[in-house]
Amino acid sequence: MKSSDLRYEMIVWDWDGTIMNSTPTIVDCMQKACADLDLAIPDNALASHVIGLGLHESIKMILPNLDEGDYPLVLERFRHYYLSVDHELILFHGIKELLDELKAKGHLLAVATGKPRHGLDRTLTLHGLQGFFHDTKTADQSKAKPHPQMLLELIDRWGTPPAKMLMIGDTTHDLKMAKNAGVDAIAVTYGAHPKGELLHLSPIACVDHVHELRDILLS
Repeated sequence: MKSSDLRYEMIVWDWDGTIMNSTPTIVDCMQKACADLDLAIPDNALASHVIGLGLHESIKMILPNLDEGDYPLVLERFRHYYLSVDHELILFHGIKELLDELKAKGHLLAVATGKPRHGLDRTLTLHGLQGFFHDTKTADQSKAKPHPQMLLELIDRWGTPPAKMLMIGDTTHDLKMAKNAGVDAIAVTYGAHPKGELLHLSPIACVDHVHELRDILLS
């Protein structure tokens, strides 16, 4: 089947909390980084809320009174903890098989993530997913979510009309980015943000498990 015959030619995925089960690890690493520097430690809800934003934007929200000149200190401690465990992180069950099925069906697949480029490339390699995606966008090379730049760049590069693009993510940042780009979105509830917050942004569907997502995408 040609991609132009599909309901959605391009399916764009968030990474953390959508493809990879990394939310608890990110929360823990950010809390440890703040503790190391004697800064206010964000609770789980706040540390989860910023997942999906760029690192700079995340720190600004978690530590609003911190001088921006000290952001690199927080980033260094966060990366210290995260890089020590990222090789242990796993994909959500069924995700890799779903990506394989979607690509075989003719969909263009892309990633739009708050991760930096080096972080995304590292995890793609670790999980053997380099060949699954036609394009990837990161927050350090585009404007961070919820700005629509990552999706708009994909639309321009691949000639995909907004009506033929679908965004899948676990945060309100993902859904707002999609809305800002005029793109439909599906929310997954097994990641960072509560179901009620996701539903408030009126995604076309809100699913609790990967198998439910598969049923929608492959129906």
